[in-house]
Amino acid sequence: MSDVTIKIKDREGTVHEVQAPTDMAMNLMEVCKAYELPVEGTCGGMAMCASCQCYILSSDIPLPEMGDDEDAMLAEAFYVEDNSRLGCQIPITEELDGLEIELAPES
Repeated sequence: MSDVTIKIKDREGTVHEVQAPTDMAMNLMEVCKAYELPVEGTCGGMAMCASCQCYILSSDIPLPEMGDDEDAMLAEAFYVEDNSRLGCQIPITEELDGLEIELAPES
């Protein structure tokens, strides 16, 4: 499989069903930007700004463990929930097929 389907709810409540390639070493933030969804990614994917924060709505999709940098950034971010993750820290893999997320409000 080279593409996975991901559902992304934007800040207005519209759900976008997007195709994300698994063979291009992209992350969730980059996919959002590629589809021109309102994600800044100000730090370029270094887990230093939280402008790509999203809420993971799928409980059955295996995600990579949260690293120390991501955990520290979310500890300082606004609108953090129990299901918050930084999109830049979630690489696109075949396991993400069917993932559903919601973009967090802007800070």
